[in-house]
Amino acid sequence: MGEVTVRFVGGPAHDLVRALPADPAGAPPTRWVLRHPDTPPAPGGGGPDHLYQRDRPAGDGHWTMSFVHTYPTGMSQ
Repeated sequence: MGEVTVRFVGGPAHDLVRALPADPAGAPPTRWVLRHPDTPPAPGGGGPDHLYQRDRPAGDGHWTMSFVHTYPTGMSQ
């Protein structure tokens, strides 16, 4: 499995660029939960998680993922 470069659009991770796993066609996952690296974890370990969904390939060979929702206490809590 390869990787594809993704730029997050909107929300707390706006303009963050990361490499995500790519499917066999070279597309990133349909949805991705991201804990923004600049957000310190809350006491007890859980911080906010941000849901992004695959948007479209950008003209520069990257993909964009659009902000959907923030889960203040994290997806797993």
